Amino acid sequence: MDFYFQAANVLDRLDSKQGSIKSVLASLPESGRARTAALVIETLKYKVALTEVINASRILLEERKIKSLNLTLTLVLVHDLLLSRGIQAGDGPIKQAILRHKTRLRSELQRIKIKRGVKSDLELANNGDERAARIPRYVRVNTCLWTTEEAIRHYQEKGFTLTDPFSSDKAFAQDEHIPDLLMFHPQRQFHDDVCYTTGKVILQDKASCFPATVLAPPATDDSVVVDATAAPGNKASHLSALMANMGKLYAFERDQKRYRTLKAMLNKAGCKNAEAINVDFLTVDPTDPKYGMVTHILLDPSCSGSGIVNRLDHLLEADDDNVEGLENRLNKLASFQLRMIKHAMKCNAHSFIPLPMAILCTQYTLVPAVQKIAYSTCSIHAVENEQVVRQALNSEEATQNGFELVPRAQALPAWHRRGREDVGCKDRAESLIRCSPDEDATNGFFVACFVKTQVTRFVEKADTIKGSPVTQCQIPNDARSGGNTGQLRISLDGER
Repeated sequence: MDFYFQAANVLDRLDSKQGSIKSVLASLPESGRARTAALVIETLKYKVALTEVINASRILLEERKIKSLNLTLTLVLVHDLLLSRGIQAGDGPIKQAILRHKTRLRSELQRIKIKRGVKSDLELANNGDERAARIPRYVRVNTCLWTTEEAIRHYQEKGFTLTDPFSSDKAFAQDEHIPDLLMFHPQRQFHDDVCYTTGKVILQDKASCFPATVLAPPATDDSVVVDATAAPGNKASHLSALMANMGKLYAFERDQKRYRTLKAMLNKAGCKNAEAINVDFLTVDPTDPKYGMVTHILLDPSCSGSGIVNRLDHLLEADDDNVEGLENRLNKLASFQLRMIKHAMKCNAHSFIPLPMAILCTQYTLVPAVQKIAYSTCSIHAVENEQVVRQALNSEEATQNGFELVPRAQALPAWHRRGREDVGCKDRAESLIRCSPDEDATNGFFVACFVKTQVTRFVEKADTIKGSPVTQCQIPNDARSGGNTGQLRISLDGER
């Protein structure tokens, strides 16, 4: 019976909006997770019909002496009784309570089928958002473990053909925007694929690959990158791959269960340069010397998830009819998202960024070490997207530290859909990326990338300085200790 209690608990968590179906199921212990997931998903498919059956049978009223028998537990038990192989549990008071109403439950199920004009149980199922059928099964090649070319050859040897992925269940193609992303038929399953189980491929929507791609962390030994909200690990493992498993990647996750999921994911994906940290990024001291050399930060904070059109979350009932409630929720999320961006902009605000010795200058003003920040959501709402970006750009953190949006040329220039111009970002819309779940064969998504323009301006200025090769360089004590400004004294031909 513990199995049914666990499935009922998942349904309770989903009802209280504690996460998406995928994220809640991912938090379960790996042992037995697949069995629980199957029951939860199948119960959700038939939830409307099963709830009607349960209410009509009056089982909860007549068995109210059994305190633990609530609606969600009854749903999973009645599902197995009526639509599967029966209740898979030993005899006990809860199972006996359900079986006492077996005849009535079956009668009510038949009555509902007649009422809806259907002949089979399958016709009672919620088959979901039709847009999901237009989204390929995206599979990212984990280049930490092998190359895209090796992956393509592997699947060709398994009988797959490089062609339109919608043409057959043995067809696949290489994505035009993300080279390491493969596209398969929407119905193709990978949970038993050896490449998936060993971490060589990762199931990740195309739009979800955009943030790391736009952030473009350098693949060097001294590269230091942060994923501020890293679980379950798809984007973090993508960052690690783009870094060629070099440098250092700090992956933050505040929730302990999700942190364990993150660690398992990074280990499975062979991300040797990644360190998972069970800490809330917002509590990290921006001046902590441990992160003093961080130059790139990826922010994918909690959002409404309104752009998700996957094969699971369409099963959850929407509450968008409550306009006021939705607006309040979006405003709270936007406030949190803005805090994340502003906190990232403050990180290492007095760190020294070493420049190539070939650059000659007579003065150096200390600037934040963080050079780029990618911000993303899986939301379609402007209040979480363009409006948050506008507020971030107008913030003290952005103006003092010189952050602006990268130009379109550095933000997937070939991608056609850009930011909305009607929500206060008219002059900057071309720098922003949007994905439409209705038209782009992806989930709904938004990406913005902030860049520290002071670094660029300094380098451009420094490049104009002419002189002899550097013979001596000195950093004053106040610069070493984190003062706001300092002089970088350079000796030219022996003169200081």
